[in-house]
Amino acid sequence: MKKKDIQILLVDDEPDILEIVGYNLSSEGYSVITADNGADAVKIAKKKKPHLIILDVMMPEMDGIEACEQIRKMPDMEGTIITFLTARGEDYSQMAGFDAGADDYITKPIKPKVLVSKVKALLRRYREEDTSSNIVKLGDITINREEYKIVQNGNEMALPRKEFELLSLLASKPGKVFKREDILDNVWGNDIVVGGRTIDVHIRKLREKIGDDKIKTIKGVGYKFVV
Repeated sequence: MKKKDIQILLVDDEPDILEIVGYNLSSEGYSVITADNGADAVKIAKKKKPHLIILDVMMPEMDGIEACEQIRKMPDMEGTIITFLTARGEDYSQMAGFDAGADDYITKPIKPKVLVSKVKALLRRYREEDTSSNIVKLGDITINREEYKIVQNGNEMALPRKEFELLSLLASKPGKVFKREDILDNVWGNDIVVGGRTIDVHIRKLREKIGDDKIKTIKGVGYKFVV
């Protein structure tokens, strides 16, 4: 997908943020739409169906948390990436954002070039996969779902089944935060009883094999794959 075909909805009640961030994203070639409140964001999202939405939290008429919740209820918006861009960096605020359905949380102040880099990382999930849906390339890692193996920097590794399934799940949507309960349901299943430390142990083993920087812990929420 070409940059000009990617629509980004930028929502903030500060005109300077809309102007500066909007300019930098447009300069990168993205199609940028703006709104200055949550209510308008919901209306625009429903009409335009953007690929990425960048939301402030504290806004008039409707805050970002409520706007995110409403957008996530739209059946055709499940694949849209939503990230918060806000000065509120407290843990409870971040958890509220993730609970509302956000994929990421970016704290102000942030340099425009750094923000653009983060946006690129979030949008990588739209990259075209290999000709086979069973093979996914993310950065220096290639995941072969059919053969239960990964290749990193030319080195092939065969992972135990649960480690592979955990990695495959996290890598299926780079940047998305997977909650612990969702990981347990998808990798171990509802009818399998495992200890609370099971995920942590498997994450530790994966990090030992592919690097600490590939999987990020979101305290109190879950984990995400970072490209």
